Amino acid sequence: MDLKQYQSLIKKIYFKKDSKRGLDKTFNWFIEEIGELSRAIRKGNKEKIKEEFADCCAWLLSVGSILGIDAEQAMRKYAKGCPKCGSIPCECRENRIRDS
Repeated sequence: MDLKQYQSLIKKIYFKKDSKRGLDKTFNWFIEEIGELSRAIRKGNKEKIKEEFADCCAWLLSVGSILGIDAEQAMRKYAKGCPKCGSIPCECRENRIRDS
């Protein structure tokens, strides 16, 4: 599946429930999932990391659907490389400093 198909699937599964919950509470669930991903990364459990990564993606796609954002269209921002320098890989000065 591509990103558009995944967003459509997540929307079919959760949009009614997430819309009823509202943007703020749904976004908070997304943030909680990021915390769970962080804990899994710290523990180094590869299987748990994959599960939590998928959960984060699903919640982010759901937030996007509530906001009326097409995730695939939004990601076009990166289609030609770094939005700031246009390079692949990024050659922005702040990234070179951070990577050093």
